[in-house]
Amino acid sequence: MLMLAISVLVSCSTTVSVETEEGLSNAIENVFDEALAKKLEADPYGMRMYVMAFLKEGPNRDLDSTAAANLQRKHLDNIGRLADEGKLSLAGPFANDGNPVRGIYIFNVTSLNEARKLTETDPAIQAGSLEMELRQWYGSAAVQLINENHKMIAKEDI
Repeated sequence: MLMLAISVLVSCSTTVSVETEEGLSNAIENVFDEALAKKLEADPYGMRMYVMAFLKEGPNRDLDSTAAANLQRKHLDNIGRLADEGKLSLAGPFANDGNPVRGIYIFNVTSLNEARKLTETDPAIQAGSLEMELRQWYGSAAVQLINENHKMIAKEDI
């Protein structure tokens, strides 16, 4: 059975390390999925440009707890909308360690101007609770697959 699995893997040319019953490890060569690379707009290295946003504390952070919770809900809803539209590949907060940089976004766009327009849709930006520093970032084109995979592992919505 193990040899059948290895022969199937070899015929598919998938990159894996196979541990045999004798404890030997065999490397099997990469497979290139041209259709997926094209869909993700990957360069020959499997990479592409994005825009990363560093979310920083803005000047208007003195909200009462109800207003702050309401603004946070709108902020999270906007994140979900951008992700559903395919414009946001990754978002998340940093640990609350007192640093004024609160979190990051990785926008699935290459233009700083387009990312700036997207940041302007964030209610926390509009309210001045957060500010964003935008920088172009070169990363794996597979970052775009995070959202669809995340939906398969999240039991609850944020």
